[in-house]
Amino acid sequence: MNNEKAKEIIDRLAETYPDARPALKFGDNFQLLVAVILSAQCTDERVNKVTAELFKEYDTPEKMLTLTAEQLGEKIFSCGLYRSKAEHILSTCRDIAEKYGGKVPETLEELRTLSGVGRKTANVVYSVGCGGDAIAVDTHVFRVSNRIGLARAKNVYETEKQLMKRIEKNRWSASHHYLIFHGRRVCKAQRPACKTCVLRDLCEYKDKNL
Repeated sequence: MNNEKAKEIIDRLAETYPDARPALKFGDNFQLLVAVILSAQCTDERVNKVTAELFKEYDTPEKMLTLTAEQLGEKIFSCGLYRSKAEHILSTCRDIAEKYGGKVPETLEELRTLSGVGRKTANVVYSVGCGGDAIAVDTHVFRVSNRIGLARAKNVYETEKQLMKRIEKNRWSASHHYLIFHGRRVCKAQRPACKTCVLRDLCEYKDKNL
């Protein structure tokens, strides 16, 4: 797919989803970071319910570190994968406290050095919390971009690199949200609503549900 066609796709998605924005609720970059870690294989709605209680008492890295992995796991149990998520959160908190004076770093390079923080999480915090240009490839972005032809990749890293080439840099962060909204509302994993899709004439998906 050439960049001109990619631009038309993003233009249409932008017009279709003017309300596209993060669904996670957070008060600062630390809360955003924790929420994104918790969101792996979990709905944003569930994460928001859990963090609403969690952040009442544990809203800084220092406060979070007063918990053991087992104690934190109990508090985030309903988000799933609670053992690994608890370990990741506490590892991240230790790095923030020890290396960055208790403040979440604001560069993409530093965010990616945090123990317990993956590439997608770093990209989300950088784009949403720090106002930087980045494309975070979650399951929706990966599925939709490869299905419609914006990318032709077998993994999230290659997908990210291809999207960065085909989408204008100043639209990377917004495009992440457009693709998520489209994946949730139209281009679903099972039975995509191709008949009502605004991209049906541009989409390269071979098995359109028409």
